[in-house]
Amino acid sequence: MIVISLRLCLNRPSPGGVGDNGVQGVRGKGLPHVIYCRLWRWPDLQSHHELRAIEHCEYAFTQKRDEVCVNPYHYQRIQTPVLPAILVPRHNLAGDETVLYNTSLEELSVSVPENTSFHATLNHQHHNQQNIPQSPQQQQQQQQQQQQQQQQQQQQQQQQQQQQQQQQQQQQQQQQQQQQQPNNPYQGMQSMQATSPASVGSLGSVQGSPHPTSGSMDPPADTPPPGYISEDGDNMDHNDNMSLSRLSPSPVDAQPVMYCEPAFWCSISYYELNTRVGETFHASQPSITVDGFTDPSNSERFCLGLLSNVNRNTVVEQTRRHIGKGVRLYYIGGEVFAECLSDSSIFVQSPNCNQRYGWHPATVCKIPPGCNLKIFNNQEFAALLSQSVSQGFEAVYQLTRMCTIRMSFVKGWGAEYRRQTVTSTPCWIELHLNGPLQWLDRVLTQMGSPRLPCSSMS
Repeated sequence: MIVISLRLCLNRPSPGGVGDNGVQGVRGKGLPHVIYCRLWRWPDLQSHHELRAIEHCEYAFTQKRDEVCVNPYHYQRIQTPVLPAILVPRHNLAGDETVLYNTSLEELSVSVPENTSFHATLNHQHHNQQNIPQSPQQQQQQQQQQQQQQQQQQQQQQQQQQQQQQQQQQQQQQQQQQQQQPNNPYQGMQSMQATSPASVGSLGSVQGSPHPTSGSMDPPADTPPPGYISEDGDNMDHNDNMSLSRLSPSPVDAQPVMYCEPAFWCSISYYELNTRVGETFHASQPSITVDGFTDPSNSERFCLGLLSNVNRNTVVEQTRRHIGKGVRLYYIGGEVFAECLSDSSIFVQSPNCNQRYGWHPATVCKIPPGCNLKIFNNQEFAALLSQSVSQGFEAVYQLTRMCTIRMSFVKGWGAEYRRQTVTSTPCWIELHLNGPLQWLDRVLTQMGSPRLPCSSMS
């Protein structure tokens, strides 16, 4: 194993690592183990995010030692994980089913975003990140949520107790009726018919039922309580279970929707205040740079200095001069990273990143120069999508906001800044992640139209 000092190799102090919040204070391309791996194994290696040390390597980069192992065979290249297919029902939800909304994403465009920033040297934990200390506002919100949950639990317990009492009363009444007329089997049959649960055929009136009823079969007025056993010893609950299975889609009724990697993993649009400037840049390379210089753009570089705007004011002009080297974006192993190369900080609003750390969905994160942050994770998004499918069309549609990332240069916005919205910042870009967006489109197409139609009266 070749062990070499970082200072001797690079002729500079050893760089810092990555902290619990995922913001990193190193430049990935100039690290010794990245250089050796690029020379000996992977010429197209872009960043240290693509590497994972093997278990028995004692001087791996993640160990945060003064010396680092540069043996290229002590590192493995991270492969893009295969995302599980999303099972989508072939029919819409029943009309009487409630649709759950993600209220946290609704607040993304309404409330003033909070702010958070990172300044300390941080330790590298690429795959095992810890939770971040919460602010007093977040603690108050958690306490309020806990109180609301406790109140809801108490209400549910009271409702369950009332239902149990009603069931006991009904059982007692039925037992009394049976005791009053024990010797007439014909009347006993009539009483059983009057209190039998709805038959399978009566489910034809429910929307989406595959077996409609023929003729006029009205459901009986009275049904026995759950757990009631007839005189023949048959449990009356099995029909209720069958009715529930009719309402919920079975695995046979669901069709898998796979994730497909697009040719362009993201699209970048540049804005000055509330005006879009230039054409959309489509990123095909796993590593791209957005800077303020004037070189012609290519597949790995989006230069903002060449873009012209006749309505540009002096504030925008001064801000553009400070963009400098800008930001580098990595798309590696289904994860998106943003690294600040500029001498000024960049400000990122990523709902996916905010949810990972328990922040408000509209929180704006400040990334200082020389640091980077994971701003999107495909596996986390896949888990959210799988959960939202069962909640309805609207819940899935709201996830489109998670596929959009906004990033401003030099000037920030939010509760701690004079500018409250991103459209008030002089220079900013908007990223659309094409892979997750196309996945959402296929899922929504499979789900069909939303339950609540849109009309001129809605």
